[in-house]
Amino acid sequence: MTAKTRHEVAAIDPDDIGHNKSSNPSFNDLIASRLSRRHLFGLGVGTAGTALLQACGGGGSGGFPVLPAAPAPAPAPAPAPAPAPAPAAPKLGFTAVSKSLADVVAVPAGYTATVLYRLGDPIATGVPAYANDGTDAAATFDRRAGDHHDGMTFFGMDASNKWSASAAARGLLAMNHEAITPLFLHPAGQTTTGTGNAQVRTVTDEVLREFYLHGVSVIEVNKGTSGWSYKQDSSFNRRVHTLTEMSFSGPAAGTPYLVTKFSTDGSKTRGTLNNCANGSTPWGTYLTCEENWAGYFRRITATDNLNRSAKELASFSRYGVAGTGRELWATVTPDTADNIYGRWNTEVITGAANAAADYRNGANTYGWVVEIDPFTPGSMPKKRTALGRMGHEGACLGPVVAGKPLVWYMGDDSRNEYIYKFVSTKNWDAADVNGGLAAGDKYMDDGRLYVAKFNADGTGAWLELKHGVNGITASNAAYAFADAADVVVNARLAADAAGATKMDRPEWTAVNPKTGEVYVTLTNTNAASRPITATDAANPRYYNDPKGAAATAQTGNPNGHVVRFADDNGDPAALSFKWDVYLFGARAGASADINLSGLVADNDFSSPDGLWFSQATGGLLWLETDDGAYTDVTNCMLLAALPGKVGDGAAKTITNVDGATTRQQATFVGKAPGTDGLRRFLVGPKDCEITGIAESGDGRALFVNIQHPGETTPVANIGNPALFGSHWPDGGNARPRSATVVITKDDGGLVGL
Repeated sequence: MTAKTRHEVAAIDPDDIGHNKSSNPSFNDLIASRLSRRHLFGLGVGTAGTALLQACGGGGSGGFPVLPAAPAPAPAPAPAPAPAPAPAAPKLGFTAVSKSLADVVAVPAGYTATVLYRLGDPIATGVPAYANDGTDAAATFDRRAGDHHDGMTFFGMDASNKWSASAAARGLLAMNHEAITPLFLHPAGQTTTGTGNAQVRTVTDEVLREFYLHGVSVIEVNKGTSGWSYKQDSSFNRRVHTLTEMSFSGPAAGTPYLVTKFSTDGSKTRGTLNNCANGSTPWGTYLTCEENWAGYFRRITATDNLNRSAKELASFSRYGVAGTGRELWATVTPDTADNIYGRWNTEVITGAANAAADYRNGANTYGWVVEIDPFTPGSMPKKRTALGRMGHEGACLGPVVAGKPLVWYMGDDSRNEYIYKFVSTKNWDAADVNGGLAAGDKYMDDGRLYVAKFNADGTGAWLELKHGVNGITASNAAYAFADAADVVVNARLAADAAGATKMDRPEWTAVNPKTGEVYVTLTNTNAASRPITATDAANPRYYNDPKGAAATAQTGNPNGHVVRFADDNGDPAALSFKWDVYLFGARAGASADINLSGLVADNDFSSPDGLWFSQATGGLLWLETDDGAYTDVTNCMLLAALPGKVGDGAAKTITNVDGATTRQQATFVGKAPGTDGLRRFLVGPKDCEITGIAESGDGRALFVNIQHPGETTPVANIGNPALFGSHWPDGGNARPRSATVVITKDDGGLVGL
């Protein structure tokens, strides 16, 4: 996900900065020939319980029945009736949208996109409409829509105000607000003085707005005679932000790693931020995931390093906790009695006797998966530490089957990071539906955390991250792990020790409800992260994709790809899997060694990011882009796909070229989708990212987020609205606003088919 620094201009995306200095291989040096693909399998059909619909595309079932002993001979049975005809395979039912650089949201003919919920929109009575000029009272922003709308889930609601997965006309929409575009939030952008380490924020109202604009919204939405709207006065409406009190649960809760001045026993903290992708639970709660949290904390290494242990320094380095703090929140003076500014300073403070007297452990309180109960507005969110601390892109629930463990798949969004999964100790009991945070205590605080290792032969292994195994010990030379809490607080270091496989920015994960297979977007990489000599079977491309009239070089794999895998025997708790590459981003006119998926004008794309399977439409995959490489040709987009299965393609040897260097690379490419299997559905306005997606229970309304339109507007242009990079969604000379749109088919049919 895009998450820019102050003023959004000439910024480096924190996702693009890797902090993995381990010697772990990138896809385990996948150069050897791959084994025969005849070993690929079909997933079993579970027979226990009801498989619940999941927000990120899980919800199939798995496992195999136990065969009975051979029966005694019996008379020949009567001829069986003819089998019922197989249901028709779904087909994409729309004309592809053309690439576009216009400042609009474009959808196919026969569809309508309507703006539902914009930055600043009020979600409580008595809050005035958003002026959108930087003058709105800071104290009202805890009751307004946040900025940078991102991952979201639709929770259908029945007449008794309980969660109902099939509800089609009323529900709660829970969504993340990843970051902010400061230029458009204040009269003339952020007010600062000084430079370098001495730069400080001076206007407290500006900072308070920013505190509130991060986090999560929960809003009630309804379908009426004139379409969808949100209910401003709903008692369910809620904002969760950087000042919201939260508790910890799981292995790290109540341990010294989480002790701060705010919580001297390490049991709680305040706030969540940089909430990127999301997830859900089968009992009806929302999971929000903390991604680029590290950059918000102030830690000046020249002075703070002198006060730190070798283990602390290793942890800070691995997570990238260093610098002035991207929004300079820690610099506001004087501080408040409850340290709403000083808590962002994660340095050892002179005169503080221990961790209970300052916020030296403040950074440890972020980087978690946070559970929120949208149906209980007064409940305190919980940070579920058993799922590990990292740059969580999302937490996608796998197949749900009664009597079997639950599993969540997670990407760590930075170059050369890993893919994880968490498997619950408790087996799923459908009686826990609508069980709230108590159900989360049961399933999410006790389980096994794994990291993925991809082998050269198309197989893979899940390596457990547990104290005492896989090199995760007190004698580890790189980092001496003390206990189970140390492992989850420093999950990246544990994954290094276990020998996980480095990946190219693992972002969203999605589970195909028809097959149980898991798809992961690998947004892109550059030459510094993966030079031509480091290409391998699963990261096979190195090329130059010149951008714009100046033909600016973009070398490496700037367009990204999507990898997929299937846990063995269709069992999400399995310790092994099989994998291949599903889809490669590319310009339609690129050579065959770059455009490996045979993309054409109707479906070419770059930088896959958001990824989500529809439940109502039987396995329709939605793919969103967060692109900087192809934006000379088109704004970011949403595509619809009908994917096959792992192993449906073929082996291919491609030729990579870097100046005088040529490298032959063997790889395996999924079946080319063609326009019948992949088609562009939406193109967004200028400078935006398309991210976050959900559907009503009947699949006839699709909710999509448009994030940070106009974000590259220079600070100098704030006084000249005509020069804003975008004016969407309000038009005219308005400041641009992140917003949610709802897309419906004009004939009332299923979206996409």
